Order: sequence, then C-alpha cells, then structure tokens
Amino acid sequence: MEFTFIIYPAVTGGQCFNEINVAKGFKHSIWLLVAFSLTGSCMSANTAYENPAVVVDKAALFAVVEALTRIYPPRNYRHTASLDKMADYIEARFSDYGYRPTAQKFAVGRRAYKNILASYGPADAPRFILGAHYDVCEEQPGADDNASGIAGLLAVAGLFQKHTPPLDYRIDFAAYTLEEPPAFRSESMGSYVHARSLHDAGVNILGMACLEMIGYYTDAPKSQEYPLSLMKLFYPTRGNFIGVVGNFSSHKLVGHFKGALELAAIDVESLRAPAFLPGVDFSDHLNFWKFKYPAVMITDTAFYRNPNYHEASDVINTLDFAKMQEVVKGLYWALINL
Repeated sequence: MEFTFIIYPAVTGGQCFNEINVAKGFKHSIWLLVAFSLTGSCMSANTAYENPAVVVDKAALFAVVEALTRIYPPRNYRHTASLDKMADYIEARFSDYGYRPTAQKFAVGRRAYKNILASYGPADAPRFILGAHYDVCEEQPGADDNASGIAGLLAVAGLFQKHTPPLDYRIDFAAYTLEEPPAFRSESMGSYVHARSLHDAGVNILGMACLEMIGYYTDAPKSQEYPLSLMKLFYPTRGNFIGVVGNFSSHKLVGHFKGALELAAIDVESLRAPAFLPGVDFSDHLNFWKFKYPAVMITDTAFYRNPNYHEASDVINTLDFAKMQEVVKGLYWALINL
C-alpha cells in the first residue's frame, strides 16, 4: 500500500546516526513535504523466489562478533593497527571459505586504510555489491554497529561457497573501513572509494545492499522509534523486525529484498523515502546513490531502537543471533534471485 504524507511545520528528533551524533537528540522545526512509501504489502502475491533450505551457523556468527568486539584499542579511525587486525581477520575468513580476497588500499592524510573484497560468479558479468563496515565510532566495542553486519556479510559469503548456486551475474562482498565519523559523508569513506572506483572503471552495477546493524531486537512495548512520530500509525512499535530502506530510485530493490526476507522466520518492514528523512542515508549505501546506483540498507534501525548505539554498552550479549540467522537466510535468497 502507498501513503503520501504532507507535514506542516514538523518537528523531528532523535539521536544522530553518525555525523550529527554530537547532538544526541537533535531537534529542529522545518516546513517540509515528505512523500514516502510504506510498503508493508507492496510485494505481489505472484512473486516467486527460489528459497532452497540453508543452514546458518549461529556459532560462526557469534565468533565473528566476538572477534571484532574483543580487539583493543577499538577499531576506530585513530587505531589503524586495530583496523588492520580486523581486515586481516576478515580476509582470512574469506580465504577459509575458498575466496581469493583482495585489499583495496587507500590513504587519508598520513594513515593507510583498506577495504577487503571478495567475489563470487563470472568475472566479467554485471555485479551486485553486498557490503558492511568494520570500523566503530570512538572508543566502544561495536557489537551491533557494526560487527553484526560483518558477521552477516561473511555468513552470506560462506553460503555461496557451500551451495555454489549457478549465477549469470557476480556478487562482490565488500568489508568497508571508515564509515564512522569523522569520515562519514566524506570522500574518505571506504565505500566511497569503492563506489567511485567501480564508476570510474565503467563497471556494470546491478545494485548494492548495505548491512548496517542487523543484531538487536526486542519485543518490549514502545521500543521502536521513527524519524517522524506519524510513522507509528503504520509501523510496529516493538523493535522486533528487520528493515529494508531505500530511496525512490531504489524502489524495485527495496521490494525485492523485502520479498526474499519475508521467506525467513523474521518480521520485515520496508521504507522508501527521500534521503533527507533522518536515517535513510546513514550508511555506506549513500555512496552508491551518489553514483546513481540503486542501493538499499538492511538494518535493525540503529538508534531508533537500540539504546546501546555508539555506547560502551554495545556488547555481544545484547544481540539476538537466532534472528540474525534468519536475516542471513533471507539475504542469500535475495541474492540468488536477482
């Protein structure tokens, strides 16, 4: 179903996702027209997906999150040695699955950073990107933000090597650095470096999906917030679902991922909205939008639900690995049905 909301003068608020985190509850009054799609029933009943039975190893998901959250000093932009340890760990996991990962190296000032990339499918075929960032904001462990995303990325990559589905397109798995401040929204983001390199090389990109916090769920009443309070009339007020978020240009991709995720044992909600709605572009997918590629964010909605966002309390025992298993299954089914 489709809804268009016209809001006069609106007051929006909420914790900042990234670069506006300093406000931690920014408020401003604006006159705006917000037109967005609430897509709870947008998929056709005739849409068919291949959804072969797959087993996702919960212990492996836990092990990845544990490895990333145990590193000290925390893996932020200042601690390049910690980031390098995590990059090496991710590269080793790709190798364990049978990939030949590569490091995309770049410099910001005098510091060196790298994305870790691996691919499945025909080398010269059109590509789809599945990405997640492995850095954290400041001095915190980052279990949900974003060790959970990296765990999901590696788990999906493992399923491809285990089941070897035949594809006529290529899947690139990308572990990004420098998503968090102060790099956020700048050309220093690892995902910007990657997206620009693809654009400059003229690579045929089918789209991109970003895994941004996929591990925190709660059935507590009134545990789910939204950038606009009006959205509570149409979306759940309990934070027990996975979200698929995109802009209007990515509407088909939003519907595709929502439909595949609905085959898993987890509730799914989707949102198509302009990027100025707070939270819609708050991760690595924004850099693919900059180069006119369709892209979506798969998310547990971050600070709109998780009280541990960008806090020292973002630790492993706050995550729901059973629900993460279901997210991974849905992502795999989405990717083999492109």
